[in-house]
Amino acid sequence: MWEYFLVFFMSFLVDSVPFIGPPAWTMMVFFQMRYDLNIWWVLVVGVIGSALGRYALSKYIPYLSLKVIRKEKNEDIQYVGQKLAGKGWRVQLFVLLYTLVPLPSTPLFTASGLARIPTRNIIPAFLVGKFLSDMVMVMAGDYAAKNAQAIVHGFWTWKTVSGTLLGIALICVFLFIDWRKLLQENKFRLNFSIWK
Repeated sequence: MWEYFLVFFMSFLVDSVPFIGPPAWTMMVFFQMRYDLNIWWVLVVGVIGSALGRYALSKYIPYLSLKVIRKEKNEDIQYVGQKLAGKGWRVQLFVLLYTLVPLPSTPLFTASGLARIPTRNIIPAFLVGKFLSDMVMVMAGDYAAKNAQAIVHGFWTWKTVSGTLLGIALICVFLFIDWRKLLQENKFRLNFSIWK
């Protein structure tokens, strides 16, 4: 049973950091293969750990941003959050679709935490999408581990590199666009002076 705790803990840990790291499904695959665990229990425990990690990230990131991001940019990001917070089912649908594609969810929760979007608007759809996408990845990982030698040579594929770069680009777009000017005045402006 302690092996499932490791799955939970590592999924929580990798999904609670504010930068893009290894996805939680890699932890699930590793422990599932290492200890020959039941794949369905690994998914349930891992997704719960991942969701709680993302919840923690969205709760502490606003305080971290106060330390490293200028006051004006924090206000700009909070303005976007207020606009998105009232969208209800649209936010849920976006989160669900976002978690179904193989993109890191770090930018999603970093942005929602910075914008102070209530986590209850994100977590339900995240759980559904995360379970479905991680199910595919864990089962594919199980297959890959059993056929490792043929796959090892293709680890740094264009998909893994482009997914990471796209996630970084999404964070940059969210941080460097002057959202208040765009939404209030319909004027696009970049502002790279956001750090304290």
